[in-house]
Amino acid sequence: MSFFGTIWDGVGEMFDAIFNGDWSKENQIGATVRGWCGENETLADWINAGISLATLAAIASLSAMVLVYFERKVSGHMQRRLGPMRTGPHGIFQTLADGIKLFFKEGFRPKSADFFTYYLAPFIPMMGSFMILAVIPFDQHLQVANPELGIIYVAAVAGLAGFGLIIGAWGSNNKYSLLSGMRSGAQMISYEVSLLLAILLIVLVSGHTNLQEIIKTQEGGIFNWWIFKLPVLGLISFVFFIITTNAELNRTPFDLSEAESELGAGFHTEYSGICFSMFFLAEYVNMLIAASLATTLFLGGWHAPHPGLDYPGLGWLWFGAKTSCIIFLYFWFRWTFPRLRIDQMMDFEWRFLLPASMVSLLLAGVFMSMGWYIGD
Repeated sequence: MSFFGTIWDGVGEMFDAIFNGDWSKENQIGATVRGWCGENETLADWINAGISLATLAAIASLSAMVLVYFERKVSGHMQRRLGPMRTGPHGIFQTLADGIKLFFKEGFRPKSADFFTYYLAPFIPMMGSFMILAVIPFDQHLQVANPELGIIYVAAVAGLAGFGLIIGAWGSNNKYSLLSGMRSGAQMISYEVSLLLAILLIVLVSGHTNLQEIIKTQEGGIFNWWIFKLPVLGLISFVFFIITTNAELNRTPFDLSEAESELGAGFHTEYSGICFSMFFLAEYVNMLIAASLATTLFLGGWHAPHPGLDYPGLGWLWFGAKTSCIIFLYFWFRWTFPRLRIDQMMDFEWRFLLPASMVSLLLAGVFMSMGWYIGD
C-alpha cells in the first residue's frame, strides 16, 4: 500500500472512532493514535500532544472570530441596528477581513518604548489563555490535561493576563498607558480576591480541586448543579463569579483601563497591527474561558439538565450550550450598565463584594456541616 493510502486509511479509522467509538470509556482520538503506534508510547504521546496543541490553537482563533462577530450582531440588535451586513452574507466574513487587515498592517513602536517588554507584553495574556484552555473539561474525555489541583492551577495562571497589561503599559513609555496599567493592576488584584472566594466556595462544598471531579459531583440533573444544589448560596456565589470575571475581563462596566474619554485607548494606546490583535484575541478567549469555568463550577459542566439526556460523546454539546448562554450575559452587561468611576469600582469590591463573599463562604461551611443540600 502506498504512503498516501496508509494516511488515508488512518484518517478513516480516526473518523470512525470519533463517530462510532465508545466515548464513555476513553478519548477515541487518543486511543486511535495509540493503536497506530503500537508499543511506541513515546511517539503516541508526541502525536497526541501535537493534535492537542493544534486543537487549542483552532479553538482560540476560531472562538475569537466567532465571538467578535456575534457581539457585533447582538450589540446591533440591542441598539435597533443590524450590525455587520456587507462582508459576506449578514457580514459573516467581517471578522476574518479584520484579522487579515491587522495581520498585514504595519506596526509602529514609539522610539522611547522599551523594545523587549513592548513586544513581550502581547504574548503573555495569550500564553495564559492557552495554558488554561488545556485544562478545561469540554467533555468527560475531551480535555488536554487533567491535573489533580486543576482549579488551583487555573487561579494561578489567570493572573498572567493582568501581568501582560501592566508590562505593555510600562513598556510603551506613555503616560496614559501607564495610568491604565496601574488601574488594571489595582482592579485585577482587587477583584481576584472575591473571584477566588467564589471558587473556594465550590471547592469547599464539592470536596475537590479537580475540575472533572467537580463536574461529577453535579451528576443527576439540573437540581444537582451547584447553582441550585446549595440553596440560595449557590445562586449568590454564581452571581459573584459572573461579576468578578466581568471585572477581570476588563469589560463594561469595569473597563476603566480602556476608558476612551480619559485614557485614549488605555494600555494598548501605542500598539497597532498584530500586537494589538494579540491583546484583542486574548480578551475574547478569556471570555470563553470565564464562561467555561462558570459552566464547570456551577452549571453541571458537560452533564445534561436531565439524566436521560446524558449521552456518551455528546457532553460537549451541553457544555457549549451552557457556555454560550454565559457569554450572552457578558454581551448583555456591556450594553446595559454604564461605566463606573474608578472610585466606585474599588468601593464596590472592598466595601460590598468582598465582605459578602466572605459571609457566603462562611454560610456555605454551615450548610455543608448541616447537610442542607437539594438533590442527591
